[in-house]
Amino acid sequence: MQDMEKQEAQHEQQPAPADQAAAADAAQAAPAEPTLEDKLAAAEARATEMQDAFLRARAEGENIRRRAQEDIAKAHKFAIEGFAESLLAVKDSLEMALKIENPSLESLKEGVDMTLKQLSSAFEKNKLQEVNPQAGEKLDPMKHQAISAVPAEQDANTVVAVLQKGYVISDRLLRPALVTVAQGK
Repeated sequence: MQDMEKQEAQHEQQPAPADQAAAADAAQAAPAEPTLEDKLAAAEARATEMQDAFLRARAEGENIRRRAQEDIAKAHKFAIEGFAESLLAVKDSLEMALKIENPSLESLKEGVDMTLKQLSSAFEKNKLQEVNPQAGEKLDPMKHQAISAVPAEQDANTVVAVLQKGYVISDRLLRPALVTVAQGK
């Protein structure tokens, strides 16, 4: 008898299969509202993601800045490299001229002329241009330096003679042309 009572008690404690199915359907139909702990955990995970992304972006920015500084330093350090390369041929020509035992005047003149052409080519290649004003040209204080004023039959402040050529490199004055100018009448 006791066995029967135990079975009945167990049967009463277990819900009926129909009740179990209804409870499962209700749980699926109404999604459970996330708890505050779930929301907090999700927010903390998102904050951690954002912090990680921020730190990575910051590190990448620092790497770009460092690489740019290195590139600028290399550009400054080796900026003259192209010009120096083009001058090597000029130096080689001058050294070869000095090795000739008994040079004739004509061979020296020819060698100097060839060396000057190499030098002019190096200047042109590296955007180094002459400032060589013509007589009668107006004095340009941005490119010319007047050494003296002389009486002349031309307008005042115009070039009479060029004493030394000037040079510009990529539109920047490297050395002004030294000139004499006409005095006012």
